[in-house]
Amino acid sequence: MKLTIKQVLQQGVAAQQAGKLQEAERLYRAILKSQPNHSHANHNLGVLAVSVNKVDLALPFFKTALEADLTIEQFWVSYINTLVKDNQLESAKKAIKKAKKKGIAVKKLEALVSRSQVIPDAREPSKAQLDSLIKHYQGGRFGEAEKLAVSITNEFPKHPFSWKVLGAVLGQEGRNSEAVSANRTAIALSPQDAELHSNLGNSLRELRRLEEAEVILRRAIALNPHYASARYNFGIVLKDLGRLDESEECLRKAIALGPDFTEAHNNLGIVLQELGRLGESEASYLRAITLEPNYLIAHSNLLFQLGSMNFDATRYQVHARKFSEVFNELGSRFTSWLYSRDSECLRIGFVSGDFGSHPVGYFIEGLLLQLQSSSIELHAYSTAERQGDQITEELKKLFHSWTPLRRLSDEEAAQKIHKDGVHILIDLSGHTAKNRLGIFAWKPAPIQVSWLGYFASTGLPEMDYILGDPYVTPDEESDHFIEKIWQLPESYLCFTPPKVDLKVSDLPALSNGFVTFGCFNKLERMTDDVVSVRAKILHAVPGSKLFLKDKQLDHQTGRDRVLARFLAHGITAERLILEGKSPREEYLACYHRVDISLSPFPYGGGTTSAEGLWMGVPVITKSGSYFLSHLGESIAHNSGLIDWIADDEVTYVAKAVQFSSDLKALATLRSGLREQVLQAPLFNTQRFARHFEEAVWSMRRLLDGEQ
Repeated sequence: MKLTIKQVLQQGVAAQQAGKLQEAERLYRAILKSQPNHSHANHNLGVLAVSVNKVDLALPFFKTALEADLTIEQFWVSYINTLVKDNQLESAKKAIKKAKKKGIAVKKLEALVSRSQVIPDAREPSKAQLDSLIKHYQGGRFGEAEKLAVSITNEFPKHPFSWKVLGAVLGQEGRNSEAVSANRTAIALSPQDAELHSNLGNSLRELRRLEEAEVILRRAIALNPHYASARYNFGIVLKDLGRLDESEECLRKAIALGPDFTEAHNNLGIVLQELGRLGESEASYLRAITLEPNYLIAHSNLLFQLGSMNFDATRYQVHARKFSEVFNELGSRFTSWLYSRDSECLRIGFVSGDFGSHPVGYFIEGLLLQLQSSSIELHAYSTAERQGDQITEELKKLFHSWTPLRRLSDEEAAQKIHKDGVHILIDLSGHTAKNRLGIFAWKPAPIQVSWLGYFASTGLPEMDYILGDPYVTPDEESDHFIEKIWQLPESYLCFTPPKVDLKVSDLPALSNGFVTFGCFNKLERMTDDVVSVRAKILHAVPGSKLFLKDKQLDHQTGRDRVLARFLAHGITAERLILEGKSPREEYLACYHRVDISLSPFPYGGGTTSAEGLWMGVPVITKSGSYFLSHLGESIAHNSGLIDWIADDEVTYVAKAVQFSSDLKALATLRSGLREQVLQAPLFNTQRFARHFEEAVWSMRRLLDGEQ
């Protein structure tokens, strides 16, 4: 049955409200074929044009809508608002006069124009000047763009576009405090610009001022509900706040507005991964890669997921090869290096974005301290986007040189490292955030090593070794890696004890009258199998409770999600202690309330397990079949807790029941555990440094023998 024009219009409005803009446009244009002057179809097409910043296309539609019906206030509002956006303020004033004559309420419209009437004179930068500014910015020549933008804003301080570009440039350079200031100036000059609000919100997010960013981004969306970038930026803020359900909704709206929005697909994958919906997450990463095959971040996120959960070596290496193929078009790699066999100094470079309050910082600090008196020269190449913290400042003192790479391309960074004459270049990121594996693809050092920050193959043939130990990288699993395995004799990790004054408490079960199991790992690691095992433990240990701590639990939706998962196994809310994120010292003190830690599987605890052991809390872990799933085994072997390794889920439950049933033995273990682990390989930095030195010098000798 043929639809009436009214029905087609209704379908168009429904599609527009659902974010299906292309479908809405098709329906509205179908109406215009039979009724070219249809007022609502023309008006709505104008709204669609404005939503994608095509103001010049929007104005004719609004004019036609008004010519068809001068009595509808919204038509006047849309038309005058668009004239203001296009800086046609005199035309906007004339339109207001016409609206008055037709009896339209004009107070809002007059206010709109008065807010935009911010330039006291007609002076503006020349078009050539502005064209140069845009050309510099779009070409990535941010230094030149900044100089020109500053020059223009000095001469024309009331020109909002120049401030807007300056804010964008400063944001690209990571100077977000300055970017906030520039964006606020631009907004004062152009208060209706949704893009400016979105840019400001993004800079605030980079500064971790998330609550402020949320307010600004809500304003951006109110100004332009169809602006995909504002939805996207808001989705990222919500993700950072741990409000994952809201973040998912926001990112999906951004994708509806821009189906080819690569970054939105990638970040939706991150959110879905944190929600534990791994199949959907993988599909989002793959969609981002399909849209942009050279999008390295999406490749890395996909590999991180495949390397941490449900690992399959063959499947992983297929995607790892696709990642490495991105670099096939590079120019010639370095094939010779500034290297002398006779040098008595070994120059080692570390590449990371996590030199600070991060697991990488916690695990590397003790080693760096021990290497200060050695013949090893340490060089740091930081890929961080943001300013560091107190630990960053302490680590800086331990390096011979500190080079930020943020403003350098991979090729430029590789040239810098090559020029520095680094003998061994160590990547501390793998496929985690802030990685710069593209630098390693240039082979700037004769020996390149993957260590510490990742747990699977990088996929790069230019990476010579992966540093492991007998537990995480057993010889029989060498086919999991493109790199050669270099085994450290005991542990591939060595934890630096926290610099806080926290003593080990008495066993809380003795005063509570019940056992508290705990896990402070990210909830995304709590698979359905993990929930099932933990529920069985709670059923088997009468009165016991489970203490979970994660940023998702700062919000009711996160708590409700966890409660529902356990209720499905017969575990009610009073058996669960759910808490959100805390500053590190407060977080460590929470171990005073835990009797036994339960490491998740297959993605087990690393930093959290080491921190718990230092706080006197032993951890039950499950053995695995690939690097990351073996991590708990390495920690247990290297802290003297081999009996706390379970071979399977049944044994895992049995060990939890066994250890929690003898509180006297558990209390004795707790009282001496810190002293025990501080002498063990997992914490003994002097012992670890000796093994590390032997490894890197052996790599050097092997290289000498090959030359």
